[in-house]
Amino acid sequence: MTLGLDALVTAAVALVGERRRVVLGIAGAPGAGKSTLAEALVGAVAAREGDGWVAHVPMDGFHLADVQLERLGARGRKGTPDTFDADGYAHLLDRVVDEPDSWVYAPGFDRTLEQPLAAAMVVPPSARLVVTEGNYLLLPEPRWERARGRLAEVWFVAGDEELRRSRLVARHVTFGKEPEAAEAWVARNDDANAAVVAAAAGRADRVVVNGPDGWSFGALR
Repeated sequence: MTLGLDALVTAAVALVGERRRVVLGIAGAPGAGKSTLAEALVGAVAAREGDGWVAHVPMDGFHLADVQLERLGARGRKGTPDTFDADGYAHLLDRVVDEPDSWVYAPGFDRTLEQPLAAAMVVPPSARLVVTEGNYLLLPEPRWERARGRLAEVWFVAGDEELRRSRLVARHVTFGKEPEAAEAWVARNDDANAAVVAAAAGRADRVVVNGPDGWSFGALR
């Protein structure tokens, strides 16, 4: 096992090599720490390579808005694979890779509103490495595999399951759910989504362990 964020930064920068731009994907179950890792990695790469060399584009901006979920009768299972605009996400990654000299705008996601926000994020022409993260980057389905095809590598975040689950409940409470409702949502929705994600974990290029001593490259248990 290789320990430390520095090792992850070195591996991420090495992915770029002489290429104009690459996209690194970070996958994992809800609450695994994907966003935390992505933000730490982007910050550390920027500190090493300079501001503007790296950009962050989460998949969360491609949640379908509640108005669309209601139209589809899917609001009660928000967060499942079919409640994302996977084709739009893949198209964004096409632009990120194929148009490196353009300012590429991307949607963000407001966790207080629980809604996507158009053009909240941007990939500048200076970016050589773009980090994206989401639950479903490794799913063996055509709509997700199109996006996977634009990623240089996908790293899967693994860690303690009880801690991951407790973080999810706490997150739902922070953003407005009562504790019992938060626990019920995790049991009904997030646990099922986590099982779908875990089933595809073997397709990852590398595993990053979210452990008590920080981030490290490791192996699935």
